[in-house]
Amino acid sequence: MSMKLVILGLLLERNMHPYEINVVMKDRSIDRIMKLQMGSLYYAVDRLSQEGLITAVEIVRSSDRPDKTIYAITEDGKAIFEQLVLQQIKKNNPVFHPLYIALSLSRYVDPDKLAVLLKERILEAEHEVNLAFQIYEEHIPLVPRAVLHMMYGRYEHGMTELKWLKRFYEDVAQYKLNEVGKALNLEA
Repeated sequence: MSMKLVILGLLLERNMHPYEINVVMKDRSIDRIMKLQMGSLYYAVDRLSQEGLITAVEIVRSSDRPDKTIYAITEDGKAIFEQLVLQQIKKNNPVFHPLYIALSLSRYVDPDKLAVLLKERILEAEHEVNLAFQIYEEHIPLVPRAVLHMMYGRYEHGMTELKWLKRFYEDVAQYKLNEVGKALNLEA
């Protein structure tokens, strides 16, 4: 459903070819918050067209490239789009982070090995946080505030994860994973 939602939403901004949709998704880092594969994008565009939610408005022909079909959202597409947005906002999905179970059982792993991996993960998280903030700042003059909220939300989630990883790393580095009865250092 996310792909359908994004395609319809971007076509509300302007008519586009699927490749352009892909470029906009990458430019706004949507590819970092959902799985994006060109094959699934083209498949979703075909399905939306078959369902009458989008329609081809122009075919750009070129002698050295395949034809490009430009799509627009239909009135039915606009109605479905609104329903999809409202459904997504209404949902309160629990977070199933892939690290939760591993971290809760990590006390049974060599802490030195764990510390090395966490250091790498922290460096990656720092990079992602910096990139998210940079993308947010670059897009301030370019996109509506709704998009900025998505971008800044990604940055804030990244900051929270980074702080969480650093706190966990400190306990690993100090061999505290088996301690019981002490609260976490939430200032770290």
